[in-house]
Amino acid sequence: MSTFDKHDLSDFVGKHLVYTYDNGWNYEIYVKNDHTLDYQIHSGIVANRWVKDQFAHSVYKISWTEPTGTDVSLIGNLGDLLFHGTIFFPRWVINDPQKIVCFQNDHIPTMEAYRAAGPAYPTEVIDEFATITFVRDCGPDNESVIACPASELSANFPENLK
Repeated sequence: MSTFDKHDLSDFVGKHLVYTYDNGWNYEIYVKNDHTLDYQIHSGIVANRWVKDQFAHSVYKISWTEPTGTDVSLIGNLGDLLFHGTIFFPRWVINDPQKIVCFQNDHIPTMEAYRAAGPAYPTEVIDEFATITFVRDCGPDNESVIACPASELSANFPENLK
């Protein structure tokens, strides 16, 4: 009989992580509580994008669909400091990634309109491993963890957080 409790997320909730994919893209995520997360993108085709209160249905494997039509699935291995991420970008994002470089929460109707206008296909699949380079426990529902775009962070981020 298994002792694993799939409803006990206490080891993951409140964690603030920075990770770098093998392709060099840098991301940051904060697991705000058992069903939402905040994140921002530091580099890559949609660098400087940031989102708060993104819903996630599970926390060790976090998967969600964004208003842009982008699907994201992350698997976090805190023991080995690894992430595996798969991102399914709709074609319109790949064709013009600057359209989504913003604080998404302030532009939901615009994102939905872009998604509806498409094109959605062919989907671009990014499937990469990442090394977790920073972990700290920030507790649940901390609005100060991801509170500005990556371009406004200090030059020595995340070292200045330790």
